[in-house]
This record gives sequence, C-alpha cells and structure tokens, in this order.
Amino acid sequence: MKRIITTTIIFIMVLSMLIGCNSNQTKTTPETSNKPLSLVDPAGNEILIPDNINRIVSMAPSITEILLELGFGDKIIAIDTQSKGISGLSNDIPSIDMMAPDVEKIIELRPDIVIASTITVAGGNDPLTQIKELGISLAYIPSSNSIEGIYNDIIFISKVLNSEERGKDIINNMKDKITEIKKIGDTITSKKSVYFEIAALPNLYSFGKGVFLNEMIDIIGATNILNDKEGWLSISEELVIDRSPDVIITNVNYIENPVDEIKSRKGWKSISAVENNQVYYVDNMSSSLPNHNIIKALEEMAKAVYPDLY
Repeated sequence: MKRIITTTIIFIMVLSMLIGCNSNQTKTTPETSNKPLSLVDPAGNEILIPDNINRIVSMAPSITEILLELGFGDKIIAIDTQSKGISGLSNDIPSIDMMAPDVEKIIELRPDIVIASTITVAGGNDPLTQIKELGISLAYIPSSNSIEGIYNDIIFISKVLNSEERGKDIINNMKDKITEIKKIGDTITSKKSVYFEIAALPNLYSFGKGVFLNEMIDIIGATNILNDKEGWLSISEELVIDRSPDVIITNVNYIENPVDEIKSRKGWKSISAVENNQVYYVDNMSSSLPNHNIIKALEEMAKAVYPDLY
C-alpha cells in the first residue's frame, strides 16, 4: 500500500509541473452584504463562495492538511484516497479517487464547497463539471512548485473559509522558521552538495530548479547536484555517480530500508556520501506535499546535512 501511495504522490508532483504553476495572487471582487463572496481561484476560475461553509470535500492531501491546520477538520465530509491516514481525520470518513472522482457520491454528500487539485483535470476534461452546474462551489488549486506558491495557496484557502488571520499566522510561522534556518545557511561558505531521491531504482526521480525542495536545499546552505536542470526529473545512476554528492537524502517510504538500499547499490560505493556514511531519510509526506508541513522536512534536511550547525 505504501508503494502505491508514494508512487501516486510522485506522479502528482511530476504531473503538476507539466500542468503549470499557480497564479501569484488571489483576486477578489467587491463584496456586498447580499451576495456570496466572489473569488478567482489559483487556477484562474471565478467562483462564488457561500456565506457559511460547514461541509467541505477535500480532493488532495496537501489541501486536506491545510484545512486541518486552519482548524476546519470537523467540516471535512470527504477526502481523496491519498488523504487517508492523515492525522486528525475520522477513520470512517468517505474517500474519493482524485483521478476518477465519483461525482454522484460527492453530490449525495451535499457539500458547500469542493476544493480540488488541477491534477483532477489533467486529462483535459473536467470530471467535476456537473458539480459546478448544480451550483456547488468548486475551487481548483494547482500543486505549487515554489514556497511563495505555497503561501498563496494557504491564503486562498483561508480566505475561502473566512479565516484569513489564521492563514497569515501559519505563513508567518513558516517565514520565521525559514528565516532562522537561512540565517545559518547564509554563513556557510563551503557548501555541501546534495542529491535528493524521491523514487528509488529502477526508476530514479529527483528534481532541479523550479521546485520547492530545491529552494529548501539552498535555504539550509547546501547545493543540489541537479540545480543545472529544471523541474521534476527522471535521472540515471551514472549521473549521480559522476557528480558524487557529499550527502544523499531520500524520502522513499515504499521499501523497507531506503538508506541501506542506497548504500548497498552496485557502483555507488565510490560516491562521497556513501563512502562517508552520509545517507539520510527525511519524512515522506512533509517533503512531498506543498503546504506548511515542508517546515518539518526543512528542519530534518538541515540537521542531516549540517548536524553541527542546526
């Protein structure tokens, strides 16, 4: 099951890069006392927000975690299948496939709003059209590839739920921690090189520039060995071996011991990180989902790469 979930998350991360980045600003139109709030979601769709939101369907795990952090866990009436197991949710909450949503099931739940990832419309057709036609509010959020984009997602969702102050608090807490870590990272002159593995052999996946994880490597004062490339990447063993990173980080959780698996790979013993026992695991969810929980991954990365400084 872990392999299925993690593989799906990797697919979502890679596909989101192809779909495109979210807009930098949530637009609003003047609010009146007699009309619902009108917003433009991060995907560029104008939507009407009900005055009172008590029933929410969350169609992506990154969205589910933001809703919980904002304090709306008791308003979530259904989730996507990848959100199952997230702490704070009822064990018997209904789940829906984000890639092939059961629209009739969603309608039967009578949601006030459905908040979904643009991954759901990756094929070009919107399977949730019927929901919009019935007058149910539907917001789409592209999977953000930057930390700034994550801030914007949190602001948008908090605005939808009339909880902007709480949203700002979450963002300010993130910024404070990032500033604290970056202050140390900026003092590092001899930067360690890092390879971050998000999928193991036989199909290695990592990332270059234009991904929030690359920003995080920069923040801690290290250098991504793939920062001459863009986006989510399928890479070869030969490339990693040739660039011989000082540190290897993995968030792979679908094999029993990913750190030992990397250390035991044929031909990898010449890599500096393997030779010097500098291979580390960081939490999968917090380093995969673009939301406030990236701070947990950032702290783990900092301590792994520079244990004497963080």
